[in-house]
Amino acid sequence: MRTEHLSNAQRFYLADGGLETFMIFDKGHDLPCFSAAALLDSDVGRRDLTAYYETYIGLARASGRGFVIDAPTWRAGVAWAEPLGLSVDDVLAINTRAVAFVSAIRDQHESGTLPIVLNGLVGPAGDAYAPGTLLSDGEAFEIHTPQVHALGKAGVDMISAMTLTNADEASGMARAAKEIDLPVVLAFTLETDGRLPSGQPLHEAIAQVDAATGSAPLYYMINCAHPDHFRDVLDDSAAWTSRIGGIRCNASRMSHAELDEAEELDDGNPVELSDLSMELLKLLPNVRVVGGCCGTDHRHVGCMAHHHDVRSAA
Repeated sequence: MRTEHLSNAQRFYLADGGLETFMIFDKGHDLPCFSAAALLDSDVGRRDLTAYYETYIGLARASGRGFVIDAPTWRAGVAWAEPLGLSVDDVLAINTRAVAFVSAIRDQHESGTLPIVLNGLVGPAGDAYAPGTLLSDGEAFEIHTPQVHALGKAGVDMISAMTLTNADEASGMARAAKEIDLPVVLAFTLETDGRLPSGQPLHEAIAQVDAATGSAPLYYMINCAHPDHFRDVLDDSAAWTSRIGGIRCNASRMSHAELDEAEELDDGNPVELSDLSMELLKLLPNVRVVGGCCGTDHRHVGCMAHHHDVRSAA
């Protein structure tokens, strides 16, 4: 499986940046409910998506790295069917179309020196920036299983559940992927104090999910937070940090509440974000995927791509 190559890679793979913020602020697309899947519905949207992915594939090729290509399905779960004005069948069909779309791009560009992992994105059932009612493990399993299974049937190599706000929902998502033997990555978002939006410390959330799922996640990731928000909670002497295998940081130091109210994109400083992200790798020895999140684009990830790889030097 491609995920085995990812796990054993001597150099970290690249992921993309903030797809949704780039398409809204840089390309002028209207994404209902922040759903990038809407881009599949028009020629312009598909063209811009293709160009977007090919830009990052080019960065991976030039830097001699692999690439994780995400299906644009973060906001294409059944919990978002009604807000998007779609039926459950409609939204599940979108997942199938999205995987076929990125699969064709992978088939065109993958080579022996450029491995590409096909990743099915799943997002929280609620607002990742301002979560309301938190789901139980069982509720999350029920809500997320249809999308996870649709992505698996469509042929993804793995599932990544991104911008998660609490451990119970993460556990339900992991169990949905485990049910069909699909590798799963869980990415928690963190507030400015380094804790999950639920208030739980990161190390406790990882321990809770591992205990509930038999350590089902392939690895954990931190996304949608600036390095300054969580650097101080990382402990390179603690065993739990070895479970973190990816980072996708925000360009902005603003809190989630501030970002939610922002009318202009804060794209930060690409060189600074790259330097800060690479510093995190010294505390996270098992990181194998590096990319960006809100406010980032090919400039930020491009700096990361050509940065000194501390894993290969270890």
